[in-house]
Amino acid sequence: MEIELVEIRDFLAQRPPFDALPEEQLDQLPKSLEIRYLRRGSLFPPGDAVKGYIYIIRSGAIELLDEEDNLIEKLAEGGIYTTDCQLIDFSQVSHGIAAEDTLLYQLSCDVLKALRMTEPAFDRHFSESIRDRLKQAVHTLQVGGETSPIAEMTVEVSDLIRKSPVTIDINSTIRQAAELMSAKNVSSVMIMDGKELAGIITDRDLRKRCIAAGVSSDRPVSQIMTTNLETIQESTMAIQALMTMTRLHVHHLPVKRGDSVVGMLTATDLARHHSTNSAFLASDIRKAATVEDLALVSDRLPDLQFQLANSNASALHIGEAISSITDSLTARLIEMAESELGPPPVRYVWLCGGSQARREQTSHSDQDNAMLISDEMKPEHADYFETLAKRVSDGLNACGFVYCPGNAMATNPKWRQTLQIWRKYFNTWINKPEPMALMLSSIFFDLRPVYGEVEIYNELRADILSKTRGNGIFTAFMAANALHHRPPLGFFRTFVLIHGGKHDDTFDIKHRGIVPITDIARVFALDQGLPQVNTTERLEAAAETTVLSRDMGENLVDALEFIASIRIYHQAEQIRKSVNPDNYLSPEELSDLERKHLKDAFRVIQEMQDAMENRYQGGRFV
Repeated sequence: MEIELVEIRDFLAQRPPFDALPEEQLDQLPKSLEIRYLRRGSLFPPGDAVKGYIYIIRSGAIELLDEEDNLIEKLAEGGIYTTDCQLIDFSQVSHGIAAEDTLLYQLSCDVLKALRMTEPAFDRHFSESIRDRLKQAVHTLQVGGETSPIAEMTVEVSDLIRKSPVTIDINSTIRQAAELMSAKNVSSVMIMDGKELAGIITDRDLRKRCIAAGVSSDRPVSQIMTTNLETIQESTMAIQALMTMTRLHVHHLPVKRGDSVVGMLTATDLARHHSTNSAFLASDIRKAATVEDLALVSDRLPDLQFQLANSNASALHIGEAISSITDSLTARLIEMAESELGPPPVRYVWLCGGSQARREQTSHSDQDNAMLISDEMKPEHADYFETLAKRVSDGLNACGFVYCPGNAMATNPKWRQTLQIWRKYFNTWINKPEPMALMLSSIFFDLRPVYGEVEIYNELRADILSKTRGNGIFTAFMAANALHHRPPLGFFRTFVLIHGGKHDDTFDIKHRGIVPITDIARVFALDQGLPQVNTTERLEAAAETTVLSRDMGENLVDALEFIASIRIYHQAEQIRKSVNPDNYLSPEELSDLERKHLKDAFRVIQEMQDAMENRYQGGRFV
């Protein structure tokens, strides 16, 4: 192949949708192109051009204008334009002008059509379905690149389980359980009471609770089994399972699909698959003796995010990974504080809020937390919990999770209260909605226990959901609040950008793209009394009810994954350049197809916000 054609081929191979073509098609494609040159100020498309072409910008810039000469879009290197090949919607464009001397590749729509017919992966880029386009866009973002060691921990637990669940009835004897474990060559057995998981017995239980304790092997398994188990779903990410084992000091986790037991994950399973980096992160958190030790571990979080972003991990999994490590850092800080202060005088549970609670964190966000204390608390116990909260919050700050600007932390006595007081808070927020309740909704209506007596939180959560379920007035206020965050699309589907200041010509992809979907999912969850906290899980659960169709639910999930992925990769590039990651994205960072897909995602949000406003009549409160 001539050197000029090789250069054209390599250029196309790096840009969607042509990067989806196989090698042999890429080798032939340059021969079908025409090269055009436009001097600055020339009309675009070229004056002698006929319909039926797609234009790829090799160098230079093209400005696309409407009938009143308003700028609709600006195409730079790698940009694509057509009105005839059903690739990108430029229906609002009247004409274009070369803003610089510009080199173009011109390709017949007939050639494009032939490629679409023969190459399914290439054709999926042109789907007329927003859902299909977003799924393909997410796939395009996540494929390619070498798998980093940490990426091995982005596999799901279901990929690690090699054996069917080994179970035995609760009425069986200890001897029968031991014989079954020996026959199946496993280190644990799950105890079933009918279809319910009642407990587990491990090799260690047999040694310590039976043999060493002198308990007869003819006694029922219930006498030595471990109860009050923590289980995980088969879709749980491996790194999250590792952090859960580390937090609980266990080596076995029962795995479920919904409510059904499907297997047992062991530390050995993880050891076979985990990466060295992931292992030492978990191990170093566990072994840390000082806040300084934990801070050194936390310093690696940006690198973890960078490696995950470059290893095909989804935004959903990256959020879970970062949040799991934050959970472990928090739990270790609490353990260190308790070891110095002594055991807590009464039961309590440490709660995280916001993105950590939703398992959607990126590295080193600010901290949102609270403390829920048993009603057994007496005035003389207040100093203990105040000191504990300060130790943990100061430790998180030292680890890079800065103090909450709004003081939504357990160090604030208002958010360090008994169950009775928390119930009063939520009762007021729900039954008498006011700006304070709306302001706190993204934190305290998204709570998750990190450490302590989870039962206390479960009691509070049940009370909250029973009050929000079907509460029309409260839901209307929440829906109205959700409409404050609108996607940054203008009348002609152009991006609405910030003008002036530090973030000139950018938009906030978090507050204008991710937060709107998070708010929508929260409204549906509270309206239906759904216990899920993660945004994707809320949308999937809501799609099983009457408030959200399955199609729109899938569209929102795909839109969230695409927008969050764009944000993750934007931050990964900043981390690579040793720049503090932020949420301010310039459209210039994106290819034309990425901008198109981002607009598709924003359109999904707009449609859902319009539907939600009509359903809940939220506009009355905006």
